[in-house]
Amino acid sequence: MKLASLCLAVLLGSGQAFADGGDDLDAAIARGKYLARLGDCAACHTAAPKQPFAGGVPLQSPLGTIYSTNITPDDADGIGRYSREQFADALRKGRAADGHFLYPAMPYPSFSRLSDQDVGDLYTYFMHGVQALPGKPVPSGIPWPLNMRWPLALWSAAFTTQGPYQQVAGRSAEWNRGAYLVQGLGHCGSCHTPRGIALQEKALDQGSPQYLAGAVQDGWAAPDIGGAKPGSLQGWSEQDLVTFLKTGRNDHSAAFGAMSGAVLHSTQYFSDADLKAVAVYLRSLGDRTPPRNAGADQTTPRLAKGLPQGEGEALYLDNCAACHRSDGQGYRATFPRLVGNSAVLGDSPESLIHIILKGSSVPKTQGAPTGLSMPDFGWRLNDAQVAELATFLRSAWGYNEAAVKAEEVARVRALQ
Repeated sequence: MKLASLCLAVLLGSGQAFADGGDDLDAAIARGKYLARLGDCAACHTAAPKQPFAGGVPLQSPLGTIYSTNITPDDADGIGRYSREQFADALRKGRAADGHFLYPAMPYPSFSRLSDQDVGDLYTYFMHGVQALPGKPVPSGIPWPLNMRWPLALWSAAFTTQGPYQQVAGRSAEWNRGAYLVQGLGHCGSCHTPRGIALQEKALDQGSPQYLAGAVQDGWAAPDIGGAKPGSLQGWSEQDLVTFLKTGRNDHSAAFGAMSGAVLHSTQYFSDADLKAVAVYLRSLGDRTPPRNAGADQTTPRLAKGLPQGEGEALYLDNCAACHRSDGQGYRATFPRLVGNSAVLGDSPESLIHIILKGSSVPKTQGAPTGLSMPDFGWRLNDAQVAELATFLRSAWGYNEAAVKAEEVARVRALQ
């Protein structure tokens, strides 16, 4: 504690004090570590588990590959020479210490909502709670002239909301905490909000129906979680959301794609109070009517008797029914239910195609340590067969969603 007290005194003397000058350094580091998990900083800045936050993670963008930077306190390659103000500018404005603008793969439009206290605690954690590691930035794969940085100043001015989150009057403290987490550190809109022509999120908060209305990125369809459509979140309760974020599964579905990593590295570590706040906020948005009623189930009797009608049903019996059952209900907290599943019935079938082709793994979490994996079927099913299977799933058990074409499967396969 003597060393901690000395470090605190140095910080106070240099003008880089915490937002509350009486805070203990160890407590600020602990808070910063928790905040870094809320923001899932490791997902983008840790390429090798033994080199946390040393950067080098390839991030795909429509313009080319971007590699994440080193955010350890290394003086030469990382952020060791950043002042608190420079650190805040990088988080909130996407501007590095030398003045150049960061590519918006860094979700600084969301991080612009962070409070001064949270910025200070994050700075303290990264400067005093993270090991300094070498790791020079990898040049991006974005070709000239698209790699020029100066246009990002205009992009940032147009699409970044400057200033910390402001409490919404008439809403509870819990609702406002949930809004702060979802809009800010959680940066949920980065995946779940559709993008505009300049690749910007079309909305940054609940003031627009576009916010969290679902989007397709890298061959995955992030579902609508903002209530833009009837049945969003499949009629989930607050407890359903809490369970999903904490364990990566619930009675409705299981995490897949990027969300699997988000649960594994971030949301499972949220406090119970923060999980509840996120659930309260999300459940308050948009149209939360129950999912549309399915028609009569004529699928289950045929499959139960082993009498498939068409190639799609035959493929399901051969490849899927053992785990997901003839009635598509799966097994609770083990194999996801397919009936009413947003990955199956969403406007875009990309996630469904992706999972059939490459399989999927449920994250191993503290609350659900059994990590089960679905095998990939892309090696044994051609594009036409995957399309037939996906079309069956979208029209089975009384539902009637649009058919999937082999061309769609080929496009997703090419992305993998």
